Formats: sequence, structure tokens, C-alpha cells
Amino acid sequence: MNFHDTDEKKRENEVEDTFVENAKAGVDDGERNRDDAAMTRRILLKIDFRILPVLALLFLCSFLDRTNVGNAKPYGLEKDVKMTDHQYDTGLAVYYATYIASEIPSNLILRKVSPKIWLPALTVMWGIVTMCLGFVKSYAGFMVVRAILGITEGGLLPGIVLYLSGMYTRGEMALRLGLFYTAASLSGAFGGLLARGLTSIGQVGDQANWSWIFIIEGLLTVIIGAISYFLLPNSVDTASFLRPDERIFASSRLHGDLPASQLSADGTHEKFECSEVLRGIFSISTWLSATAYFGILAGLYSFGLFLPTIIVELGYTANEAQLWSVIPYAVASVVTVVISVLSDRLKLRGTIMLFVLIPAIIGYAVIANIGVEHPKVKYGMTFLMATGMYASVPCVLVWNSNNSAGHYKRATTTALQLAIANSGGFVATFIYPSRDKPGFHKGHTVVLGLLVFAWFMVALNVLYCAKVNRDKEQGKYVKYIGSGDDRDPGFKLVL
Repeated sequence: MNFHDTDEKKRENEVEDTFVENAKAGVDDGERNRDDAAMTRRILLKIDFRILPVLALLFLCSFLDRTNVGNAKPYGLEKDVKMTDHQYDTGLAVYYATYIASEIPSNLILRKVSPKIWLPALTVMWGIVTMCLGFVKSYAGFMVVRAILGITEGGLLPGIVLYLSGMYTRGEMALRLGLFYTAASLSGAFGGLLARGLTSIGQVGDQANWSWIFIIEGLLTVIIGAISYFLLPNSVDTASFLRPDERIFASSRLHGDLPASQLSADGTHEKFECSEVLRGIFSISTWLSATAYFGILAGLYSFGLFLPTIIVELGYTANEAQLWSVIPYAVASVVTVVISVLSDRLKLRGTIMLFVLIPAIIGYAVIANIGVEHPKVKYGMTFLMATGMYASVPCVLVWNSNNSAGHYKRATTTALQLAIANSGGFVATFIYPSRDKPGFHKGHTVVLGLLVFAWFMVALNVLYCAKVNRDKEQGKYVKYIGSGDDRDPGFKLVL
């Protein structure tokens, strides 16, 4: 340990001693509460402005590198790589398969390697793989690179959710995920404009114009991933942008969010055990929320496929349709942030979703009706569909994280939920074939059924969590006192 580390440790000990002395001296509760509130606001502001923009940027890179194959398609990708529409869809399916398969292993690795290294490393790796897509010359090469891309990208979102659960208390997570998720997704709506600019480079030697989409966007991803290594801390305990007293206070807030017997639930002293992974895999609550999320994501993945078609029906050109399609996303983003704030304030997840999903169900019910053909009505319904689905995402994303402890169970449930939910990508790929334009009645009906199914899964999970809480109050979980995980009677599940 060098002299700087020694001085730093001494200052932290002095701050901790001051907290203890104040407690013994009986510092006025009102004054202490005001000081604590001010300290909390200051810490949250620093974490929000330092970490959330970085994570939003990483997620935006993931979003762009995931969807840029669709942007490259109109510029001759299929023709140059010599593949059919069916082979193109198969490539998407392979990507989703490897993406899903990598989520749980990646989350289990995250703590061993550390978030500061693992999240930037994933970003750099998929950036390099994306660049490779710009050099493929055959269908076989396209399939191999897409498969590897899924492996490298799959760990980001579950890793971010797990990472943020170690930065914020359970009641602060939905707003933060809502902010970074909507910001990145809304920015992703302009991926087509970026693709148009990059293809203007034109053909250079053997490089087709579409190849620059992959090469330049991949290069930007590598640069952003490398920079993020220097900006992300591993935890609040090691956050250099916080003062010593702020680090101690931030850590105590996270411990205060758990029963006293669960001080190891953040994974600080927890050893890896297969039993914790199995406990996460066989969690009833996880499967209920994950299958609900599956239905929501199937709708979200497919939403962008038919939205431009509806707008073109209004009489706009294809280029104008891209601009008009931004409006439903923008409205959905605002509503998502409002719902996230409400969810955190009320400390409710599933209960909020039961109300938020209803507009999306109504929107799909109207648009799936063969008798409803007026383009303006269809466009109006897209606002209900977008707001209902997008506003549900932050609530369902943090629900399992809120109700899972310790670290390895939380890592498993977070990744498992996303693995199941992302399977909705398979559904979205095949239920909106071009031959069903412009009505897409079959696809709308399928998504409508999935959203109704999601509503019932959320309702069942709310009832299940409420039952577990009642059982804890009645002493049925007394044998788990001091277990250091979510079975402890003092750990109340969020409804």
C-alpha cells in the first residue's frame, strides 16, 4: 500500500469515527435527517451524471450494432453476400440464439472480472465483430460473424441491470433504468439517418457502400468501449468522483436498504455456489415476470416493422415516414420516465404494469380488427401501443433485481429473465412477413394475445409476491433468519 492509499484510508476512518461520535452524542434527529437528505441528493446527482450517460452510450452502441444489418439491407447487402430473404431471417434467428445463450454466463462472470473491465471489454469485442461484418463476402461468413456478435452483445443489458443494483437502492432503480433505456432507444430511432450518411461514402475498392455502416459504427463502438473503462467505477466504494465521506455514506445507504442480516447480500463476501444459481433458475417469480416480459418484447421488437407502413398509408413518402415515426417514440419516452418516477415513489412494479399495459392492449385490439382500416386511426393507436409497451420495460426490468438477493441469485434471475424475454425476437422475426402488408392483421393479433398473456403473468406474480410477504409475516420463513438472501423474513418482496 502506498502513502496515498494510507492517507485515503485514514480519512475514511476519520469520517466513519465522526458518524459514530455524532450518534453517541445524540445529534438532533431532524438535523441529521436534513444532512442525510442533502448528502443523498448530492451522491445521486454525481452517480447519475457520471454513470448513466456512459451506460446509455454503451446501450446505444449495442442498439445500433444490433439493428444496422437492417439498415444495410436496402443498400445491397443480400445481393452482395448472395443470400435469400429466408437466409437473412435465419441469420437474425442465429444472432438471437447466441445472444440469449450468453446472458446468464456473462452475468456470472461479471463479478469475477469486475464491471469496470467486463462491460467495456464486451463493448470493444462486439465493436470489432461489427467491423468484421463490413468485410464478409459470403453467406457462411455472414452467419459466423452474426453468431459471434450475439455472444459478445448478449451480456450488456443484464450486466447493466446487475451493475446498477449495486449503485442504487431498490426504490431508485426504475427511474434510472427508464432514463438510460429511453434515451438510448430514442436515439436509436435515428440509426437510419446515420446509415444514410455512412453509405454516402460510396464504394471504395472492394468495399461496397453498405459495408461502411458496419466498419464506421463498429470503430466508434470500440472507441467508446475503451473510453468507458476510465469512467466506470466497480462500486460506490471505489468511485473516485465521490469524496471519502460520500463513499461511506453511499455504501451505508445500500446496506440500509437490506435487513441487518443481509450485509453480504451485495456479494461483497459471498462465494459462488451452484445452489444460488439453481435457486435463481427455479424461481417462480422470475419465470412469471420473464414470460410477461417475453410478450412485451415481442411487441416492441415488431413495432418498428409495421410503423413506417402505417405512416406511408397516410400519404407520406418513405423518407417522411422515418421522421413521423419518431413522434410515437418521443411520446413513449416521456411517459416512460413519468411511470418510472411513479413506480419508484410508490415502490411498486407489477401493480403499476397492470395499468400501464392496458393502453397497449387496447391499441392492438383496435388495429388487429379487420374492420378498422383508416390510416389515421391506425396511427393514433401506435401512440397507445408504444407508450404501453415502453413504459412497462423499466418496471419489469428491475422487478427481479429488486426481489433477488444475494449476488449470484440476482445475477442469475436478471440474466434468465432477459434470456427468456429476448426470445420474443424470434416471434417478431416471423409474424410480420412482407406479404401481409399493409394490414398485418395476423401479426397484430399474435401480439395482442401475447400482451393479454403478459398482463395475466404480471397479475399472478403480484399475487405470488404478496403471498410470500404474508407467509414471512406469519413466521413461515423463520428458519431463514440470517440467511443473507431474499428468503430472510426481513426482506419484503416488491409487488
